[in-house]
Formats: sequence, structure tokens, C-alpha cells
Amino acid sequence: MQIRDIATAPMRGQNAGTSGLRRKTRDYMAPLFLENYVQAILDGTGGAAGKTYVLGGDGRYFNAAAIQIILRILAGNGADRVIVGQGGLLSTPAASHLIRKTGADGGFILSASHNPGGIDADFGLKYNMANGGPATETMTAAIVAASEAITRIRMADSADIDLDALGAVAIGAMQVRIIDPVADYLALMEDLFDLDAIAALIAGGFTLRFDAMHAVTGPYARALLVDRCGASPDSLMNATPLPDFGGGHPDPNPVWAADLMGLMMGPDAPDFGAASDGDGDRNMIVGRGCYVTPSDSLALIADRAELAKGYRRGLAGVARSMPTSGAVDRVAAAKGIACFETPTGWKFFGNLLDTGQITLCGEESAGTGSDHIREKDGLWAVLMWLNIVAVTGQSVADLMAAHWRTYGRNYYSRHDYEDVDSAVAAVLMADLRGRLDSLPGQSFAGLRVTAADDFAYADPVDGSVSTSQGLRLHFAGGARAVLRLSGTGTSGATLRVYLEQLVAAPGDLHQDAGDVLAPLAAAVDAVAGISGRTGRTAPDVKT
Repeated sequence: MQIRDIATAPMRGQNAGTSGLRRKTRDYMAPLFLENYVQAILDGTGGAAGKTYVLGGDGRYFNAAAIQIILRILAGNGADRVIVGQGGLLSTPAASHLIRKTGADGGFILSASHNPGGIDADFGLKYNMANGGPATETMTAAIVAASEAITRIRMADSADIDLDALGAVAIGAMQVRIIDPVADYLALMEDLFDLDAIAALIAGGFTLRFDAMHAVTGPYARALLVDRCGASPDSLMNATPLPDFGGGHPDPNPVWAADLMGLMMGPDAPDFGAASDGDGDRNMIVGRGCYVTPSDSLALIADRAELAKGYRRGLAGVARSMPTSGAVDRVAAAKGIACFETPTGWKFFGNLLDTGQITLCGEESAGTGSDHIREKDGLWAVLMWLNIVAVTGQSVADLMAAHWRTYGRNYYSRHDYEDVDSAVAAVLMADLRGRLDSLPGQSFAGLRVTAADDFAYADPVDGSVSTSQGLRLHFAGGARAVLRLSGTGTSGATLRVYLEQLVAAPGDLHQDAGDVLAPLAAAVDAVAGISGRTGRTAPDVKT
């Protein structure tokens, strides 16, 4: 086998060195784009010689072809061993677990998460470290620097391998092992949850629906919920992974999982509903007639996690991203455990997990997880909820009602203004940022601002500081709003506005969230001038 050095040019200005780069699929298919990015990752992380990697993705368009390219680059750079999911499939949680279990040096995860798939949609690649988590800020900076200095790509001249055939194959001196992508993850779930109790619950007549959204969790859900726990095959919706996710948007929320939501709110609703996203790290939980916000889900899991066998020792602490509601803070305070507020991005939880300061963490964007891996985990959250239901005998609605009676309710919603002109969005945020100091004491649409700041985070483990993580506005009466620009899209800008209103027990805890949050939404629009600046009279998506 020959190794070729392919001449290339630095990728300045393309953000090609970031640890998780999402672009249009055609961008990744362009000559040398993927190759440059992978080589920059290897150069920025000390080279591949003698190392072991995990490799797989969510099955979206270009997944298998990209894996063949990455394998040739790894072989060309002297990697010793690569573990690949059969068919090129690996959910992000399963990949994180494999990295940790096998002692791999890192992993390449091919996914654009919850973004649509297809040749005219989105693709992505991120690098995970030896702890199974996303690259740190320091490592990301090194990859960026490598992408801006790259001049050559080392690639093996080799034929494609059969990604569907289990077993070992060699590419030159590099060994590639094709494994069942589900087996190791299923074994981990057996260790964490009482799957026999869930099976007994289902055998007793408990009904459920899980929407895999034609994404990677279909095979995992079939193995866990149907084969292991005895649910009917009809319990699974859209369970076959497709390169374009069936033309859908694999984001587990009431908007994009509308069929599931319609079923759960209808007269023939099953007892429990759930969904996961493109790469399997996000989740949506819904009971009969009861949608659970991700923030509330995190809080309830924090309160009841000890009912699952893997968490009977209790929680060392919890963490949430800054835009996530403060519901989990109230649980942590009652239990006397630490609660950390971090920027958005799972990598910020890594140091806290690695040092044992937290056991549980989550984000409002439908991500929840624990110290079992270093990523959020959609099916883990589903099984946690099913375990809690099995032990308590309570429905989802009854569990949430009891939780609110104990802790009060943080009414919460996220308003997304998608594909906003990037310049308009940037000016909106810059203007508001420049006025933060003058806002306290002022009233907008009848609500008085009590505090305002631009969230910054000093990592308590490594001392790194992250600034400009989101604009926080606190209002009298327990209301809070957060504004930030999201980097998860591939065109324009997404302005996210997070709205939160605490209603303490024994207040009216069963009001419509839209009604409760309407005054706050009006105040935020008045503060930031969203409708006037963007021309949008309403958000594109409310979750």
C-alpha cells in the first residue's frame, strides 16, 4: 500500500478547525474539504501514529463515503487501529461509550446532530477526545491553528472496505474492526437501569411510542425497547435510518415530532411517548396529554435518579447550561448538592464530570446525560423516565404535578427566529449588549428589569474563561430572559430567546405556558426591538 502526500492549502476563514463543524453536505463533498479538516484534526492533536480511534455516524447522506475517506487518511497517518460501527452507524452516545470502554485515543463522529440530512441539506464532523467528550477549548484552538497552516494531506492508496461485514480487515498496517453498533451500548444500559422492571411494566399493559425520526436511534430503540423490554414493534415510529431522514427534520420537539405529539394529545394516546434526534443524543419526553420541557425533565431526573440502580448512591452534583431554566437549581438546593451553570455546549460539562463534581447534567435544547459517558444521551433519558415510572407506578403527568407541588414550576419556552440576516442579528445583539448597564430599573411592556449581564464562565477546573455566552435579563416577579445567537445552523443566523417565569407552589401550576410567558415575551421584544429589526412578528419555532 502506498501513502501519498497530497498538496493542499490552509483553510483560513472557513472555521475548518473547530471540533464540531456543520456545513452543507455539498461543502463536505467538495474536493479536499473533508480531507483538509481531518488532517488538521490529526495535526492539531499530535498526529495519529500508533493511536486507536472510534469512527461512525448517524447514517445521513455522505456518511459511508466520508468514513472511507477518513479511514484512508488515518492509515496514511500511521494509526494503529480503528473501531467502526457496522454500516458506518454509531450514535453519538454509543461512540462516546466506545471511546471510553476501549481506551481509544479519540473518535470521529459524523453528524450534523438535529439538522436535516441529504445532498442539499447538512453534514457535520466532530472530534471527541479520549474521555469520550467533545474537544476542549484548548484542543479546538490547536485544531484551528493546524487548519490555518496545513500544506499536505497524508492518505493511503487503498480500496473501500465493506462496512457491513462484521470482523477485522487491514488497510496496510492499520487494523479496522467492524462491530455491532448497538451491543456495547445495550450492555451499558443494563448496568444503569432495571430493564426487567421496565419489561414488567410493559407486560402489564403499559403502552409507549418512540419516534426515531428515521435517524440513528431506530436500531438502538428496537434492541432496547422491543427485543429487550418486550414492547410491541408498533411502539416504534420511523425506526429505519434513512440518508435524508425521510425528508424530515430530526429534531425532537413538538414542532418537528408533530405526529407523535398529535398522538400523545389525542383520545387514543399511549401512556408514554419519546423521540430522539439525528445522532441520538437529544430527547423529547411526553406523557398522555403532558409535554415535558427539557428543563423540567432534567429537574425531575435530578429529583428521582436514585430510583435507577446505577444512581442509587445519589448525585454528587448537577449542572445545566445557562439558558436552561432554574428548575434543577431548586432540586439541588433541596438536596444540598452543588449546582453549576455553564455556557451552552456539552464540552463545558466534561471537566465537572471528569473530576467527579457532578453526576447529572443537561441543556434546554433537549440534551440530558450523566457521568456514564461524556455526551448527552437521548435513549438514556428515555430509559431513566421509564425506570422512574416503573418504580413509582405514576404517570408522566402525575410525576410532573407532584414535582411542581414540591418545587414550584418554572414555566419555560424557547423562541427561535431562524435564518435571520447575520448582519441584522449581530447589530441587534451588539446594541443590546451596549445597553446592559443602563437597563436595571427600567420597565418594558410593564415589566421592570432588575439585573442584566453578558454571561461569562470561569471553568472551576482548568481556569479557562468563556465570555459573551448570552445576554441575561432578569425582571421583577421571578422572570428571566436570555438572548443568544446559535451556531448550529448552516445559513443565516438563528436568534434564540429563552423565556422563564417561576410560579412558586402553591400557585396555579397548571396554566398554559404561552399565557404565562406572553408578558415576558412582549417585554423582551420591547427591550431588544426584535420585531422592528428583523421584520418577524413571531418566532419560526416555539419549544
